[in-house]
Amino acid sequence: MKARHQRLLLIGTSLAVLGIGAALALTAFRQNLVFFFTPSQVTAGQAPRAGIFRIGGLVEPGSVRRQADGVTVVFVVSDHARKIQVQYRGALPDLFKEGRGAVVQGRLTEGQLFVAQQVLAKHDENYMPAEAAYALQQGQAQGQASMRTLAGVER
Repeated sequence: MKARHQRLLLIGTSLAVLGIGAALALTAFRQNLVFFFTPSQVTAGQAPRAGIFRIGGLVEPGSVRRQADGVTVVFVVSDHARKIQVQYRGALPDLFKEGRGAVVQGRLTEGQLFVAQQVLAKHDENYMPAEAAYALQQGQAQGQASMRTLAGVER
């Protein structure tokens, strides 16, 4: 076999291996991809009926009920427009409370019951790290100073 044919064979084999590796990576990525929907989108039928996805919103006050087995919890997640009833079996996170934000991952059953596999509690929507709050305050102060300068120029 000539050197030219060996190089072509090496390049062809390398491209085939690279293509197979890319296909396997994309397949794994697609299987682990989880989309987020609001309760309004779920009730409108925009969420997948067979797959796993996430819904998020506020846990309705007074909706958290523990079942007799002591492990199963049923609660309602709302986006102020629509509500979805969620059933979860397991320990809830420490930040999980009524009236607070939560994101749940699982499947939707035929009766519009969302069976969660995972519950993620969110911090208060107003929470902001100290560094970000300071940067925003500084940006706001600079914006007000430049507005005063512009107002002085226009006079």
